[in-house]
Amino acid sequence: MSLSKAAPAPYNPLYFLAALGAGGLAVSFFMYIMWMTPHAGQPIPTFSTLVAAFQTGSLAMQALIAVSLAGIVVFSVLHVRLLVWNFSRYNAWKQTEAAQKLRTGNAETQLMAIPLALAMSVNVGFIIGAVFVPGLWGIVEFLFPAALLAFALIGVYALRLFADFMSRVLVDGGFHCANNNSLATMLSVFAFAMIGVGFSAATAMSHNPVTSVVGFMGASFFLVAAVLFAAIFMVMGFRSMMEHRANPETVPTLWIIIPFVTVVGIAVYRMKMALEHNFGAEWAAGDKFAMLATLFSIQLVFGLVGYAVMKRARYFEQYVSGEKRSSGAFTLICPGVALFVFANFLINAGLLGIGVMDKFSIGYFVAYAPLVVLQALTIKVFFQLSGKLITTERHDDTAALAPAE
Repeated sequence: MSLSKAAPAPYNPLYFLAALGAGGLAVSFFMYIMWMTPHAGQPIPTFSTLVAAFQTGSLAMQALIAVSLAGIVVFSVLHVRLLVWNFSRYNAWKQTEAAQKLRTGNAETQLMAIPLALAMSVNVGFIIGAVFVPGLWGIVEFLFPAALLAFALIGVYALRLFADFMSRVLVDGGFHCANNNSLATMLSVFAFAMIGVGFSAATAMSHNPVTSVVGFMGASFFLVAAVLFAAIFMVMGFRSMMEHRANPETVPTLWIIIPFVTVVGIAVYRMKMALEHNFGAEWAAGDKFAMLATLFSIQLVFGLVGYAVMKRARYFEQYVSGEKRSSGAFTLICPGVALFVFANFLINAGLLGIGVMDKFSIGYFVAYAPLVVLQALTIKVFFQLSGKLITTERHDDTAALAPAE
């Protein structure tokens, strides 16, 4: 995919969701080798375990590893390119009148897409390092503090953006509830949840008690912030939608609950695993399955409701396959990735854990079949939106930076 020098529509920070989606798709390919390749004694597959699995595995295993690594590389490269593309546009856009206007209204929460994408960058970088750099896992205990520092810096940036928004609307006013007829404000708490799940990675994988506890505390802080404000913003958003009807352009935000639940659920899973591995707090397989199944059910409920609303609003035929353009359409990528990723946890850590299914059994592949279809559809929509909103050459830089109507 070649990125053009001009955005196809007036720029806004929601274009960072394109980079987020590409990073998420890289993670989705990592799920295959995470759960299907042997890596005994290590929480995730690494260069050495993958080489061993490729050399000794069957043709099917070799194909799985090859395709997964190719997917990780392709979407990691796209993630970086889209991140660079966004920052080049953002640096020019933030000097415009449109940027100043955004900071005085409800849409100021769009700025939280920046730390959201940056947090994904750290996750992608960690995956790339683990599976492609020989011997890196041998010094991983020295890398975990660096990862915690990176998430801390992104967290401080996110908190500053969020504090600017909340202090303005609570002191000066300017938040229009009638125009809040979507779950767009949930983007801000999604960023907190993404930072929290980043902290939880070192918590679960480190064998150093201090590193694990520091990561646990960081994850706890950002997850609490995410859940508290999510409860507030969800009530506000649904009340406004029911009173003023949902904004047809922003109805995909109904699906933001899906990635939100995924990152919160994975963070809690990792934190409980850390308590078990490092501090002897046992976690029964049945309890693990119950948590994963409950959270997955929440995702399905919002998935069905969101789809019904988007279908009634004719969103897909207008903003995906139709002529209407909206950077917010990239919101569609995260739910597809998130449902795929969390279903991997439900199958492998949940169903296999309670013994109702065996790995690589017929039931196992039947369970994975709809996930592969979901991943393929998400990739298709990603490239469809990228071609429509980013790679087009029909708009020049002036049009790209023009204020939105």
